[in-house]
Amino acid sequence: MRKAACAPTPQLLDPARSRSRRRLSLLLAVAMGGVVAQAAAEPTALAPLAPQVFTNPLLQPPAQDPQITYQDGHYYYCESSEEGIFMRKSRDFGSLGQAPRQRVWAPANNGPVSHHIWAPELHILDGKAYIYFAADDGDNDNHRMGVLVAETDDLAGSYRLAGVLDTGTWAIDGTVLTLDDGRRYFIWSGWPGKKNGQQNLYISAMKSPVELSGSPVLIKEPDQEWERRAMPICEGPQVLRRDGRTFIVYSASGSWTADYCLGMLVLDGANPLDATTWKPAGQVFARNEFAYGVGHCGFVSSPDGREDWLVYHAKNKRRDGWSDREVRAQPFTWDERGWPVFGEPVDPLLPLVHPVRTEGLFAAVTKPKSPDSSEQRAD
Repeated sequence: MRKAACAPTPQLLDPARSRSRRRLSLLLAVAMGGVVAQAAAEPTALAPLAPQVFTNPLLQPPAQDPQITYQDGHYYYCESSEEGIFMRKSRDFGSLGQAPRQRVWAPANNGPVSHHIWAPELHILDGKAYIYFAADDGDNDNHRMGVLVAETDDLAGSYRLAGVLDTGTWAIDGTVLTLDDGRRYFIWSGWPGKKNGQQNLYISAMKSPVELSGSPVLIKEPDQEWERRAMPICEGPQVLRRDGRTFIVYSASGSWTADYCLGMLVLDGANPLDATTWKPAGQVFARNEFAYGVGHCGFVSSPDGREDWLVYHAKNKRRDGWSDREVRAQPFTWDERGWPVFGEPVDPLLPLVHPVRTEGLFAAVTKPKSPDSSEQRAD
């Protein structure tokens, strides 16, 4: 995950709670951003366009385990199904859900990573694109982390299987931590033994993008009440870095429940393989009246690097299940310590301003013709 940039407080339009006023604000914002005057005039200057807005969800149910990468003017969204791994590509953040879904890898009919393909993540390491994903041979007890490598320079092009990481036992939701000095680590969720019933977070050094080195180190067990609802689970680790600080934001409790939520670890030391350097910061994002089961997040910065966005899935129903999960996004800020402040899930009817771009934000400002112009307006 690339280092997040310093961000001013992003703008949320119309914070009032009235749903009718929010709907009206959205319609007005779209109208203001989309209408271009065509009266006879002469362009004289450039002025900012009206803000473009979107509302959640980014992707309709069923959609889960979001991960978005911004690269070379495009947003890339990685997702999976039993048919393989797919990529969406869009210049417009709020339109990712409408972008065509292109399959970049298809699993073999049989093999160690041929079934139950979960939570793919795109990472660009040493100038090369890799996708890490969880899969098994048809038996959940054999879930492991597979690695794909791009066959072309196109991030949305074809990928091939480069290997299966040796995590020693059951593993899902793997992600990569790269420090400023180049040291690289792999973090995942795994069972403490060979039976389902609890998931912990583990870390291991990486010898290369496709190979681990050394033994796994346990860095987090689900020992808090909010991590143990329905089942003791810590999963979905995501790395967030800013100004030399390193955080792991992870998901806790049963993903099928309304109580699924986010917790955070803070690296307080120079050695990520020393479990004592990972300090728990508690629960940082949880359900409210607008969303249930919020978890398995990702992070992406705006194109100009001034805003940071939280992307997560949420249930839109209180009852247990996975089929009602949808992908949402909202901006977040930072406190005086340099720690992320995620707030709480926003109302999906609340219009959000698109992440700021540095290009394409200006339109010609025109001045009217003088009254004595010989040209007449056509009615």
